[in-house]
Amino acid sequence: MHIVHVTPHLPPDQAANALLPWQLGRWTADAGSTVEYVAHPPRAGQPAVLPGPATWVPRRTDAGILRALRVGGVLAARRIHRVLQPAIDRADVVHVHSNGLLAELAVLLARQHHKPVVLTLYGTEIWHYAPKHVGPDLFTRAYQAASAVTFYSERLLGRARELGLTRRRMHTVYPPVGAPFSWHDYAAQQTARVSLGITNRHLLVNVKRLHPLAGQRFLIVAMNEVIRTHPDAKLVICGTGELLGELQACARSEGVERHVTFAGLVDNALVARYCAAADLFVLPSILEALPTVAVEALACGTPVISADNPGGLELNDVFGDDVAIVPKEQPLPLARAIVDSLLEKRRTTEATREAIEREFRPKGVASKYDDIYRDVIAEPAT
Repeated sequence: MHIVHVTPHLPPDQAANALLPWQLGRWTADAGSTVEYVAHPPRAGQPAVLPGPATWVPRRTDAGILRALRVGGVLAARRIHRVLQPAIDRADVVHVHSNGLLAELAVLLARQHHKPVVLTLYGTEIWHYAPKHVGPDLFTRAYQAASAVTFYSERLLGRARELGLTRRRMHTVYPPVGAPFSWHDYAAQQTARVSLGITNRHLLVNVKRLHPLAGQRFLIVAMNEVIRTHPDAKLVICGTGELLGELQACARSEGVERHVTFAGLVDNALVARYCAAADLFVLPSILEALPTVAVEALACGTPVISADNPGGLELNDVFGDDVAIVPKEQPLPLARAIVDSLLEKRRTTEATREAIEREFRPKGVASKYDDIYRDVIAEPAT
């Protein structure tokens, strides 16, 4: 089987729609398939080592006059078409990730040439969906044209149905959690903490891009209340983004600067150590489809406190009390949940470990996508 992944991102970008196509490519290549990519160049630096060749499509940089005349979009579409056509000709199945001009044209072009297409949606494409009433609605056309659509969470799939986007072959496939994120008991947790040089009695961890939707400001404000009861608490935030300066200023103004560490962009192995070392993983995001970072923490044995975004609520459905839910954008309830959890520390339950092994490990996720690939390939070309 020859699989072409079309995606707006690839590692070292840390977006979900960068990591999944890279991971799937590795797994399917190991299983004997061949893989190639069509993608925009990563923003975070030099591309990672991929399991197959990549064709890079420059991102649009339309000049103002071209954008006003909509000429830039036409030129970009022609450029993308030229790049996509040879790759699609070679494909047995085209796996398209997320939305945008590159993704949407890939679906439509592949279907025009009778190639099966799997479209994976990660969240914002559906949460912010609104059909266009002026001009071509490429996303809706691509969504309906794809051979199958997979969603990052059951709530995301449900939201698509609420929006009138019901269709054949709608699947929920949860994001994979890799082997470095393994369960740690109390002794292993302390070993991980020592390896990181953390001597604080209480450790909170957040892993997310520094962006308004990630809600880290509410967590930093909550720390003011947390340290009243737990003065030896430390918060480590892993991630980079445009809000770094603003969040650092927030920590200073709240008087919790020495309790908050901004670790920057760290690799997965180090993220796994932070997750294992933590007493709590705290995710105050305003919007999530299915937060992989929270599942990674659970896989390490660390309970999660999440805002009541759709992804957090779904994790609570799956993992029960190991995922506590608080109102989003409200520091005081968040602080109270943290304080109470630190008073009675624990690791995650056996039921959570079993759910992760069943639904979130690479072998199971890869198997689900392989079944979907074979299903759409077996359908007669139309």
